[in-house]
Amino acid sequence: MSLGKVQVNNLNLGQGDISAIERHFLFVGRAGDAAEESQLFSIGAQTDLSKTFADSPLRDQLIAAQKNAGQNWTAAVYPLAEAENIIDAIDRANEVQSFEMVIVCNEQKTSAEITTIHDHLESLKATLGRFVSALIAVPGIDVATQTWPAYEAATVALQAGVAAHLVVPVPQLHGNNVGVLAGRLCDRSVSIADSPMRVATGSVLGLGAAPVDSESEPLSLATLETLANARMSVPQWYSDFEGTYWSDAQTLDAEGGDYQYLEHLRPVHKASREVRVLAIRRVANRALNSTPNSIELNKAYFMKPLRAMSKSTTILGTQFPGEIQPPIEGDISIVWTTNKTVVIYMVLRPYNSPKEITVNIMLDLSSN
Repeated sequence: MSLGKVQVNNLNLGQGDISAIERHFLFVGRAGDAAEESQLFSIGAQTDLSKTFADSPLRDQLIAAQKNAGQNWTAAVYPLAEAENIIDAIDRANEVQSFEMVIVCNEQKTSAEITTIHDHLESLKATLGRFVSALIAVPGIDVATQTWPAYEAATVALQAGVAAHLVVPVPQLHGNNVGVLAGRLCDRSVSIADSPMRVATGSVLGLGAAPVDSESEPLSLATLETLANARMSVPQWYSDFEGTYWSDAQTLDAEGGDYQYLEHLRPVHKASREVRVLAIRRVANRALNSTPNSIELNKAYFMKPLRAMSKSTTILGTQFPGEIQPPIEGDISIVWTTNKTVVIYMVLRPYNSPKEITVNIMLDLSSN
C-alpha cells in the first residue's frame, strides 16, 4: 500500500458578485483645448468640471449631466482632436474601461453618421462581448435661417428609414439636451427600467435657454410632439404644472421592434452582461450536462441575475417594483443541440408603466 496522502483544494464556484457598469457612460465630443485631446478622463459627482475642462459644448453637456445625475455619478470623457474619429475614440476608451452607454456630444447631421455609430456599437458584441447603447446629439434649430416647420421637416427626414435600435437621437434644442438626458438616466433614485418621462423623478436641471426660430416664435409643445412622434427624445412640460420634464427615450428600432424604448433595452443589456459571465464559467464544465438533474440545477444558476433584478421593496404599503417581473416556471429552457453544444432560452418581462392617462369623471344626479 502506498504512503498516506492528504490534499486540500480550494474550489472557486463562481458565486461572487459581477461588476456592474450600469449608469457608467462614456462622453465623446470635440475638445475645448488642445491639452485635453485624445485622452480618457475619469470624472464623478465631485469633479469641478469648469476647472477640469476648457469652455466647450462638451463641457456644457458634462455639467448638465452632473447636475441631473445626482449622487455617486461616475463617467468617462474622451475629448476629440480636430481630425479624430468618434469610432476610434470609442475603441480607445473601451481598451481601458467598460461602459453602459456612449454619449455622442458632437451633433450628427446625417443618417449615415447615425447608422455608422450604431453599427459599430453592434460590432462590440462580437469583438468584446459588450452590450452598449448610445445617446446621439442631433442638430437643434438654426435660429438665423429656420422656422419651426422647416426644422421639423429636416429633423424628421434625418431619422426616416433608419433602423438602429441601439441609439437614441436627442435634438440639441437648448444646447445641452443630450447631457441633461444622460444625467437623468444615471439618477440612482430610480432604476434603469424607468423611463426618463417619469414625472416623480422631478424636473430636469440646468436645461439651456428655450430656443426661438428665425421669426422669433418660441418652442411649442406642438413642435415637441412632432419630434417625439419622429422618434426624437425631447423635453416637455405640462400646462398649469410647474417644472420641465422629459419625453420617452425612444430608440431608432424598426416599426414593431421589441427595443423601441430605452427602458426595455437597458434591462436586457444588463441581464446579457451578467449571464455572459455565468456562461463563460460553464464552458467545458461537466456541472452542466444533459442529465435532468443538471439541467434543473443550471436553470436556477442562469436565472440568478433575473431573480436579483426582479426584487421589489414595499414601504408603507407602496411597492417599489424591481427592474423586471419575477421569473416564473418555464421562463428558461436549456436545449442540447449536440453533445458539445447547448442553447439556453430565457424570458425577461418588464413592468408596464402608464405614459398616457385618461380620467373619465361622471356626475350622479340621482336623488336618494
